[in-house]
Amino acid sequence: MQNPAFRNAAFQNEPQGTSTAVSAERLQEMYEQPAYQRPEPMTIQDSLTKSALTFVILIAGAVIGWIVVATLMQNATSTAPAMGVFIGAGLVALVLGFVNVFKREPSPALILIFAAAQGVLVGGISQFYEIMNPGIVFQAVLATLVVVGVTLALFASGKIRASKKATKIFLIVMVAYLAFSLINIVLMLTGAVDDPWGLRGSVSIFGIPLGVVLGLLAVLLGAYSLVLDFDFIQRGVRNGAPRKYGWTAAFGIMVTVVWLYLEILRLIAIARR
Repeated sequence: MQNPAFRNAAFQNEPQGTSTAVSAERLQEMYEQPAYQRPEPMTIQDSLTKSALTFVILIAGAVIGWIVVATLMQNATSTAPAMGVFIGAGLVALVLGFVNVFKREPSPALILIFAAAQGVLVGGISQFYEIMNPGIVFQAVLATLVVVGVTLALFASGKIRASKKATKIFLIVMVAYLAFSLINIVLMLTGAVDDPWGLRGSVSIFGIPLGVVLGLLAVLLGAYSLVLDFDFIQRGVRNGAPRKYGWTAAFGIMVTVVWLYLEILRLIAIARR
């Protein structure tokens, strides 16, 4: 994070050997100019505070999504209205997610709105899973907290760290996993596979559903993604990054934890079946 003052053309191109004497008027003008204020640096505490705020908004949205979907499921003759709630929230979250990813600087307002939309999506989906498998949401939440806690403890103790080689492998596996997920969705929508989980439920490896194997892989990917999020905060603090990038860290952690929770939710549902 280079100091902006070092990019000043006059500072860089000042000719050697010139006189440093300045007039009284120039001295007064320099004195009256406001001093350069370096942005307040990023801290671990501030980044965690911002992360906590995003999760408060996320949970509030999840409660709304849970209640609305439960009400619609009780009063409606079909699941379409209830599905429309979290699908709509998912589309909003998807658009805002891309906006936040490609923005050059973090926007707290957009990140918090994203958290709310993401919460409605998570709450609605969780209600559906809970109706099909009572008690599954509590199990998934508990498992997610365990994975996040263990990952954070190992990272804080220095037992695990992000590395270039591990990150390269992570990206390759992530691309392959996303490609499989898209193919699986297409097969399900076209009716090529009639299992509710697609290939995840219809294919087995040594008697174990493919969805369980992929679910465990997704949990490992999510855990390493958390390591990358924690590493981002650590490097930002070490390099004196501006405090506003704590919002970027909060956004990344929230996306990873939500993805991890949804993967665990699906993993438990497939394993129960």
